[in-house]
Amino acid sequence: MILLVTLNARHAHASFGLRYLRANMGELRSETEILEREISDARLEVVEAILARSPRIVGFGVYIWNVLETTAVVADLKALRPELTIVIGGPEVSYETDDLEIVRLADHVVQGEADLAFGELARALLRGERPPRVIAAPLPPLEMIALPYGEYTDRDLAHRVVYVEASRGCPYSCEFCLSSLDVPVRGFALDSFLAAMDELRRRGARNFKFVDRTFNLSVSTSSAILRSFLERMEPGLHVHFELIPDRLPVELRELAARFPEGSIQFEIGIQTFNEAANRAVSRIQDNEKACENLRFLRDETRVNVHADLIFGLPGETLDSFGESFDRLLPLVRGEVQVGILKRLRGTGIGRHEGHVFSHVPPYEVLATRTASFDDTARMKRFARTFEVFRNGGDHSGALERVFGPRPFRGFLELSDWLHRRVGRTHQLALTTRCELLFEFLVRERKDDPRAVAAAIVEDFYGERDRCERLPFLEDYVDREALTRRQRENRRRAHARKDA
Repeated sequence: MILLVTLNARHAHASFGLRYLRANMGELRSETEILEREISDARLEVVEAILARSPRIVGFGVYIWNVLETTAVVADLKALRPELTIVIGGPEVSYETDDLEIVRLADHVVQGEADLAFGELARALLRGERPPRVIAAPLPPLEMIALPYGEYTDRDLAHRVVYVEASRGCPYSCEFCLSSLDVPVRGFALDSFLAAMDELRRRGARNFKFVDRTFNLSVSTSSAILRSFLERMEPGLHVHFELIPDRLPVELRELAARFPEGSIQFEIGIQTFNEAANRAVSRIQDNEKACENLRFLRDETRVNVHADLIFGLPGETLDSFGESFDRLLPLVRGEVQVGILKRLRGTGIGRHEGHVFSHVPPYEVLATRTASFDDTARMKRFARTFEVFRNGGDHSGALERVFGPRPFRGFLELSDWLHRRVGRTHQLALTTRCELLFEFLVRERKDDPRAVAAAIVEDFYGERDRCERLPFLEDYVDREALTRRQRENRRRAHARKDA
């Protein structure tokens, strides 16, 4: 039998690539199984699970987030069963593979889109042929690819994110992005795609994540897809799209404005508003139009926006990155993710003089000509702290006082202080974070303790059913009012539990 394996980052992430491979195995589909584990799983447990199925061929999906763990599994498999045929594919082994141990260990490497090429390789191996060790898969015509959505089990649909795509490719050439290597843009037949989405909904799918890099590139296609989901909207249905920041024409605006709260998310990669940095990496973006679109989504829709920024682009400094951050933050009600530049294999970002990247996945930048290693380390802490304190959504009122008139500098000050004060951003309980915010604002910033306490109380109790005490605030608030609030929250929590 043939076994398709990958190590996901977490269980909720169902492997889209493996499902494409199995759907396109033709007469070998019934002899092909999928095995998904997580990168946190014990290595020997994964090896045992693979060998228990007695496969003849094992195909691994290799990505930046699982290459180290997958290499260890493959090494053990080869030590135990040298005759087992190991095939690897995926973005991490499709470019610049000379230094990768997993490529040395594998019997065959399929580079590029392997939807059809893997099945062809498997058939050749089972016939006793000797195919090339490295296979550069040609771009498969999308009309020849069997859609993978039938490979999702009912359990997948009930408990995991369902990945879907209406198109592949990207017309842009941003040097830090693998999608810049994926040209031209190709679309699946719209009628069959929409029919597949209807079937997934009929089977119970409620959480759809589109992996199209430029979902709104074709307005007619994206409008048809949005309209299809809107017409079938029901409680619990949620869809996620990745949008080009500066392309939101009237037709898409009108459709976006009709979606109910909590039903739709737009991921928008701003990356930077620094025009010189954009030019340096061949990125085209109309900043004014992007801001106008974000403002519309904030003010005129209930779309949840997740926006991305990248630190470490050529020519960027802490100050210039801060300008992008300060410009973006007030435009986004949802998450703003701060990422650190990575040198993905095959991309052109490594050509920039002065950029030093880690040789260990995920290959993050360590320093640039305009950002020292100390700057990068500070921004790594900043990103983690921002994710916990701001994107977690538990401290909005207190953080307004942290941000002040210059949000980036205000939050960087908090991040630096937390590093000195506790030395970590993980494993901080909510009540501990509240106490640290109070200490920072009152002792370091000399803010009014009663105003700070009022903001933290509203953040902590607010619309939630929390009833824990915050003793460090009790000298700065109306104790009787606070006790009544705790008692009411406790009553609501019990009522909800009983219901």
